[in-house]
Amino acid sequence: MNATVRLVAAASTGNMLEWLSFTAYALVADVIARQFFPSADPVTSLMLALGTAVAAYLARPIGAVVLGVYADRAGRLAALTVAIRLMTLGSFLIVILPGYGTIGVLAPIGMLVALVLQGFSAGGEFGSATALLVESHAGRRGFMGSWQTASQAFAVLLATGLLAITSGFLSPAQFDAWGWRIPFAVALLLGPAGYYIRTRLRDSPEFIAARAKPESGPPRPLVHLMRHHKTRVLLVMGMIAVSTGFSYLITYMPTFAIRHLGMSPSTSFTATFVTGVVLTVLTPVAGHLSDRIGRTRMLTAAAAVIALISLPLFLLIRAAPAMVTLVTALALMGLVKAWYAGPLPAAMAEMFPVGGRGTGLSISYNLGVILFGGVTPLAITLLIAATGSTLAPSYWITALALLSGTCVVLARRYRRSASSSSLEGAEGSLRRV
Repeated sequence: MNATVRLVAAASTGNMLEWLSFTAYALVADVIARQFFPSADPVTSLMLALGTAVAAYLARPIGAVVLGVYADRAGRLAALTVAIRLMTLGSFLIVILPGYGTIGVLAPIGMLVALVLQGFSAGGEFGSATALLVESHAGRRGFMGSWQTASQAFAVLLATGLLAITSGFLSPAQFDAWGWRIPFAVALLLGPAGYYIRTRLRDSPEFIAARAKPESGPPRPLVHLMRHHKTRVLLVMGMIAVSTGFSYLITYMPTFAIRHLGMSPSTSFTATFVTGVVLTVLTPVAGHLSDRIGRTRMLTAAAAVIALISLPLFLLIRAAPAMVTLVTALALMGLVKAWYAGPLPAAMAEMFPVGGRGTGLSISYNLGVILFGGVTPLAITLLIAATGSTLAPSYWITALALLSGTCVVLARRYRRSASSSSLEGAEGSLRRV
């Protein structure tokens, strides 16, 4: 196997496992709500299921701190190995966990424990994996980093594909009984494969070279980051807002289409599947282009387009709630999402030097995902309930696009040169891009 392919597989498998599990949870939220959070009011059940997922996201910052610092001390691959073990354990629990009708209150508690394990491991996964990718090919950072978002897209593709097939071939009773667990079982199988690949690679040359220098990083990267680079953390959180919000909107669309537009599960899952294809194919292309024409230009343009098209797309879906309309709208969402998400991981990594990159990426990414991504399905549900309008999701995404575009522009003066390797003296090597 080619060395670059092995590297991409090692760095992306855990990320794909994470998104496969979280996407599947969002896609089958209605089933999980009925089986694990029963209530006389279906809306209350759904809110409890989504609320549990949000609560699990609180474990992400803890994982970001623990595994991010570990990645800067012991190495990117060491942190990634721990992360994939925990992620696999969480998937195992979801696969075997009985519902409320069998074990009572232990069912929602068990689901929460599984999600917390996955949230903790996911907290250190993105930062460590992105650092490994961008540090291994300095001249192709955009392309290498884009595989992080491409693997997320492929996970959405895999989850929706599995659910589209199972919901189409199984009876509703069979799907509710066991069919919804199939994506989590597939995620469980990915864990050992990812672990095997990761234990047979070396860390990035940039990280190894930096560790050989006594001044490569401060003894307490977390303390130094919070004291001297809070602005960077806040800007990266803002940069990721629209990307993560858009991702969770796409995964929430089947629930939205079924509940508010009266579409069938197979129709809505198929539309999301098409979006996954678009994202998987085009995200690396966008990352490659960012190495040639610049990441700031691509990110600001994409954010502007997202802000402009969100409301018209939802007007189209509401006016003609059919498969063709939903597929077209979600494919367009996937196109502009790829445009933004392709350059994003490298742009985020370039905000932090090598010595503290694992910590900086992990913390800023996970705080951004919690604040803007994890709450998106819940926020959309609340907005629709409060306004009575099915256009509410577009308002949320438009606001996030404006925020992200602003942060991308402001972040230009904080972007670092590729040769920077230490948090110490960081301000002296800033450059405009």
